[in-house]
Amino acid sequence: MTVNFDTVSPSLGIRDNAFGDPVGKAIPDWKGCQRLPDVELTGRTCRLAPYDETYAHGLFEAYAQDEGHMWSYLPYGPFDSPHSVNVSIQKHQNNRDFHTFVILKDEQPVGHASFMRYDLANGSVEIGGVTYSPALQRSTAATEAMYLMMKHAFSHGYRRYEWKCNQLNMPSSLAALRLGFSFEGVFRNHQVAREGRRDTAWYSVIVEEWPQVRARLESWLSPENFSVDGRQKKALRDIPIG
Repeated sequence: MTVNFDTVSPSLGIRDNAFGDPVGKAIPDWKGCQRLPDVELTGRTCRLAPYDETYAHGLFEAYAQDEGHMWSYLPYGPFDSPHSVNVSIQKHQNNRDFHTFVILKDEQPVGHASFMRYDLANGSVEIGGVTYSPALQRSTAATEAMYLMMKHAFSHGYRRYEWKCNQLNMPSSLAALRLGFSFEGVFRNHQVAREGRRDTAWYSVIVEEWPQVRARLESWLSPENFSVDGRQKKALRDIPIG
């Protein structure tokens, strides 16, 4: 297989080394990244707070409004008590290094999401465990929460921001594309999830793309894009990147 470098974006900065071989763009003085700070992230329609067990009761009540559909592709849930919510989140934080934030809408816990799979040496992190209650689904806050977490990562020097989901989870795949992620491929037989085969679709936003992705999301989230009753004037899908 050969690579046609005529089709490679100039932003990749491909150059020749001393032997005439093409190599990647130089990144001088790269020292890697630090784990993202545990701070509140505040937007116009939502607030994200680092998880602690005081949020478990509110999350349980929010998730109890779902009839079960929201758990089809998640590795946990449904929950039968606030205690089980807390045990699940703490287990993932302790055993799988999840870094979890609670999403609050009108100051009520309505979901949570986690930074995970930190690769500090290479400046990469994944957004995962995205758990949206019915009160958060298909809302402006749902999009703004993802924007705030993405902005948090890139503002702290990260170079790659990942999204992965079950290939059969079409809503998650469409959400990634809507937010500006690029599809990278499928890892076949990647996991056994809920006693079944999981092929995993990979998506990413990289640092070279972030300025355009950010401008598009901020344009959609702008108050000028919403009527007084909160209806969007222009859909995010209708706003081009760049």
